[in-house]
Amino acid sequence: MRIGQLELKNTPLFLAPMEDVTYKSFRWMCKKFGADVMYTEFISSEALVRDVKKTKLKMQLFDFDRPVAIQIYGHNVDSMVRAAQVAEEVNPDFIDINFGCPMKKIIRHGAGAAFLKDLPAMQEMAAAVVKAVKLPVTAKTRLGWTESDKPIVEAALRLQDAGVAALAIHGRTREQLYTGKADWTLIGEVKNNPKIQIPIIGNGDINSAAKAKKLLDETGVDALMIGRGAIGRPWLFNEVKHYLETGELLPAPTVEQVVDVIKEQLEMNLEWKDDERAGILMLRRHFAKYFPGLPSFRELKIELLRAETASEVNRILDLIVQNYAGFQPDYMNAAL
Repeated sequence: MRIGQLELKNTPLFLAPMEDVTYKSFRWMCKKFGADVMYTEFISSEALVRDVKKTKLKMQLFDFDRPVAIQIYGHNVDSMVRAAQVAEEVNPDFIDINFGCPMKKIIRHGAGAAFLKDLPAMQEMAAAVVKAVKLPVTAKTRLGWTESDKPIVEAALRLQDAGVAALAIHGRTREQLYTGKADWTLIGEVKNNPKIQIPIIGNGDINSAAKAKKLLDETGVDALMIGRGAIGRPWLFNEVKHYLETGELLPAPTVEQVVDVIKEQLEMNLEWKDDERAGILMLRRHFAKYFPGLPSFRELKIELLRAETASEVNRILDLIVQNYAGFQPDYMNAAL
């Protein structure tokens, strides 16, 4: 598949953009384990235009990231155009528009998934951003607003007409948020619509290599995007890639291997942030996902989530290895 001049071979695996998740160290781990395309956390166009320091830091890119996209969101066309131009100065491989975030703090301002209620406005926004920059522009959205309102086929055609170079579709409605099951049926309908010429990237509930292949075979999408399934499990990309290439399922990592990954991610956080507590706090969402299914693990998990110094985190991790040497966490039955 191609995004502008960027050529991606086979079935590329994309790391979904996620707020407070897809920062430097997590992107590094996912890239290390086989993710092909990175995204930054999604970035507010209004904050970017106002030159908010914290927001601009989210656009910091690294050599290992490439190919990488900066994702922006907003409700005002002029602000989105300017934000895209600011993002272009950082030189990502492409710019992505968030038309899918379902969170109230985003949609109450008319951004994210709110555009699914106004497809002409979505098309106008996309066309303006495409026109404003030289880099390819892509978009990410959902099936629709509610179970009875799923205009994704029309949305895809409008976005294609607006000039977007590829479209990622999360197989849920805004109403679902992240509950229930992702429905890939409509993703397949978009991909197989004869009028659709741009690459379609499927997203939603990819939590195993076998499921990734099943969804790929059923829909024929050009690429797969993995989001929450990779939190606490960045090696999922390697598992999927290996299975797609060989038909063989890789064994789950041992607790010792998981701890090595966490320690590497923690060390990178501490170097990057130069603030011990901040570097640890960023990892707490990941801590909660790294050890599913271990017996009698609750107390150690609570300790890990409460730790505020690197020495304390490492002490608990070493204790986990001591207590669970040889165990394999149960990622197959872990909740997304």
